[in-house]
Amino acid sequence: MTNPASIADTDHNALADLLMNNGLDNSSDDIDDLTSDNSNYATLTDALEQTVFESFDDGLYIGMMSGTSLDGMDAVLCQFNPEMSNEDNTQPPMQLLATYSQDFPPRLREVLLALCQPNAVNQLVPEANEPNSELDWFGWASRAYAEFASEVVNTLLQQSDIDAESVLAIGCHGQTVRHRPQMGFTLQLVDANIIAERTGISVVNDFRRRDMAVGGQGAPLVPAFHQALFGASDNTRVILNLGGIANITVLPASEEVQVVGYDTGPANLLLDAWISLHTDNAYDAGGAWAQSGTLIEPLLQQLLAHPFFAQAHPKSTGREDFNLTWLQNELQAFEQANANISYSAADVQATLTELTAISASTQINMFVSPSKNSSVYVCGGGALNDYLMARLQAHLPHCTVKTTEHLGLAPTWVEAVAFAWLAKQTLMGETGNLPAVTGANKGVVLGQVCFA
Repeated sequence: MTNPASIADTDHNALADLLMNNGLDNSSDDIDDLTSDNSNYATLTDALEQTVFESFDDGLYIGMMSGTSLDGMDAVLCQFNPEMSNEDNTQPPMQLLATYSQDFPPRLREVLLALCQPNAVNQLVPEANEPNSELDWFGWASRAYAEFASEVVNTLLQQSDIDAESVLAIGCHGQTVRHRPQMGFTLQLVDANIIAERTGISVVNDFRRRDMAVGGQGAPLVPAFHQALFGASDNTRVILNLGGIANITVLPASEEVQVVGYDTGPANLLLDAWISLHTDNAYDAGGAWAQSGTLIEPLLQQLLAHPFFAQAHPKSTGREDFNLTWLQNELQAFEQANANISYSAADVQATLTELTAISASTQINMFVSPSKNSSVYVCGGGALNDYLMARLQAHLPHCTVKTTEHLGLAPTWVEAVAFAWLAKQTLMGETGNLPAVTGANKGVVLGQVCFA
C-alpha cells in the first residue's frame, strides 16, 4: 500500500518482499519477467501498478465523519467503480453497501466541544482519573474518540455481515478541534493506531495537513470527491454541503473551467447551538422553530458584517470564527445599539437560518445565471431542514434546489463516503486535493496510513 511514485527505485529483493507480503507470486523469474527489457512494464512502478495496486481501486472501503456540528459519527461501507471518472461507463460510480450512525457519548461530546474553543476545558469539572489541563484533555479525547470510532466500525461490519479482512481501509477524518489556515496549521483529533488495533483494518487519517504543507487551506477537501462522483458535462452543478459549516463545490459543465469550492459561513453549528440553549431539542427539526419566528433584519446585517463573508476564496472557517459565544456577544452589542427593538429566541433562530441561506446563496449566484443550465444539490444535515431549503430556493431563483438524493446518494452520507474515497485515493497513490479549491500550489496525495 505504498505510493508507487515513492518506490520507483526499489531494488529486486525489496520488490520480491513487497509482492510476497501482499500475497502475490514473487519468484525470481516472475520478477525478472516484470522488470526485464522485454517486459511491457518500463519501470518497477508500472509493474506494481499492475499487481499490488490493481485490487485497491475497486475494493471495499469504510468512510467515517463527525462534522463541526458534533451531532454524532457517521460510517459507511462502500465500493467504488474503477472507471467512475469515465462518462461512457455504464456501471454506477459507487455502491453504498451499508450505513451506520451513532450519537457521541455525552462526556466525549462535552470534552470535544470544549477543546474546540481555546482554553474552554478550564470550565470542565474533572471526574475521577480525568485530566486537568488542555493538552491532557486532548490526549484523553483522542483515545476516547478512537475507541468510540472502533465501536462504530465494528457495529457497521456486524450489521452488514462483512468481515474486516474484506475491507481495504478506513478513511477517518477525526474531529477538527482547531483550524487555523492563516497560521498554517489544522488539528484533527483521533488516535488511528487504536482504530487499526480494535478493528483489524488499516486506517487513513490526517488528510488536511499535506495540503497545508503545499500552501493550501487544508479545506474543503470534499470537492475532489464531488467532481469524481457528481460531475456532469451538460450542465453546471453546485453541491452545497450544510453541515456545521456550509461549503460549496461548483462543478462547471466545461472541463476547461476549474472546479471551485470553499466555505461560505455557518450552518447547523449556530442553529443547533441556539435551539439547544433555549429548548430541550438538539436541532431544529424541519426548521419549524425558525419558521415560527420573524427575521430581525438589522441583526442579520450586523452578523453579515463578519469579515469572513467579505474574504475572497479560497477560504475556510469553523468554530474558531462562529460559535455560541460569538453569537451571544453579537446579540449583546445589538441590544445596546437597538434598545427599541424587541425580539424572541425564535426570531433569532429565523435570523440565523436566513444568515446561512443568504451567505451561501450569495456565493452560489456568482456562478449561475438565467442563461446557464444550473442545479443546486444540497447534502449534510441541513438538507433535512425544510425551512432552510425553502429560503435557499427563494434566494436562488435561477436554479432548482434539490438534495443529493436526486444524484443517487442520500444527503446524510455524502461526507462519510467522501472520506472513504479519499482513503482509496491515498492507497492508490492518487492526489486527493484540488489546488484551485484549497489554494495549494500543487496536487498531493493526502493522509497518513496506519497499517493494521
